[in-house]
Amino acid sequence: MQTIQKKGLTVKDLVTIGIFSALFLVFALVGGIFFAPNPVLTFYMPVGSALLCGPVYLLMLAKVQKRWAATILGAIMCIIWFVTGMHWAMALGYLIMGIVADLVAGAGRYRSKKINSLSYILLSLGGTASYLVFFADPDGWAKTMLGNGTEQSYIDTMRNTGTTWILVIMLAGTILAAAVSAFIGCKMMKKQFEKAGITK
Repeated sequence: MQTIQKKGLTVKDLVTIGIFSALFLVFALVGGIFFAPNPVLTFYMPVGSALLCGPVYLLMLAKVQKRWAATILGAIMCIIWFVTGMHWAMALGYLIMGIVADLVAGAGRYRSKKINSLSYILLSLGGTASYLVFFADPDGWAKTMLGNGTEQSYIDTMRNTGTTWILVIMLAGTILAAAVSAFIGCKMMKKQFEKAGITK
């Protein structure tokens, strides 16, 4: 039986990961663009992003059934969010959850739809990290974002509207949106999965 760990990542694999990482970023931006500019709706940015990126992520795993693919995706997202002035926690969240997602998908040898879908849900939670810090340490979060160029009025509105219920809705919404996105991705790419030997 051929094993997925027989050889490491090839140049072709790295190019494939790079292409899908770029697509993942585009879909994440498209999904979140309606929420991020609004200080009241910004908490739902991870939900919007999670709703669109599932098919991209699952197809990447179908194309590159090897360790490090999801980790590299998470690292690329980490770097992009950091250099574009997002809170450091969002960057770190994607990096950490990219590693976790990789380990989870690897447990299913990157060939299980269900486990790969769970892997995507976990990766999507990386986008909530900045908001988790906001609720845990609002003063520290505000100081960092002011240093990154965010307007005080934007931060004040977030602090006035951010409640525990919004935190719960954001986390539950992100999980639900990611699950729906992964389900749609599985249906869209059934033939591709069968070709790659991905099972239930």
